Amino acid sequence: MTQNQYELVIGNKNYSSWSLRPWLLMTRFVIPFNEVMVNLRGPQRQEELDASSPSALVPVLKTGDLTVWDSLAIIEFIADQHPELPIWPGSRADKAIARSVSAEMHSRFFNLRSEMPMDFVRTIALDEISEGVEKDIRRIIEIWTFCRSTYGSGGEFLFGGFSGADAMYAPVVSRLRTYGVELDQFGDDGAAADYMRAVTEMPEMALWGKAAKDEISSEDEGLPKTS
Repeated sequence: MTQNQYELVIGNKNYSSWSLRPWLLMTRFVIPFNEVMVNLRGPQRQEELDASSPSALVPVLKTGDLTVWDSLAIIEFIADQHPELPIWPGSRADKAIARSVSAEMHSRFFNLRSEMPMDFVRTIALDEISEGVEKDIRRIIEIWTFCRSTYGSGGEFLFGGFSGADAMYAPVVSRLRTYGVELDQFGDDGAAADYMRAVTEMPEMALWGKAAKDEISSEDEGLPKTS
């Protein structure tokens, strides 16, 4: 390690949804870390992943001799390391719900992930939304609306203030924005759209987006020129 306690290994900011989660959390809570980026589209991708991660996946958090992989595991570890920070809601019951919806994000929504891959910068029009993706979107809206109405009175996020649950759902916000999904077509009464707006307007999301744009510009510069 260098000057910071933590090193966070991530993938390309435009494409790596799992990397966004711990990066956003640690940046939001002003937890210093050294950032190491593996180019997931580069020729040395596999070698770099094998050298950085036991699972050959990103993200990975390193501190001292310890390596923690998997987004949710990293968030839980950071919460344990920094009990002074409200990474999870304060009460035991609220924390249990926050962890439940985070774990659901971690283990579900396969149709949305596969049919709407993360592309943070671009806007992409979909010809149609499959039945599986529609089911995922409706469940996500249900989760956001429930959390906001039941636990969100203290702020703009799922449990009021920003928490690990918001870090877990931030890439979903990005995907729905990228593909121009109109939430009211799937039963949203406005609460989910308001939540999306709050996450999108976070300065930390803007920082991530600026870096993603820089990556895309570098990719475009490497393309052969056409007349």
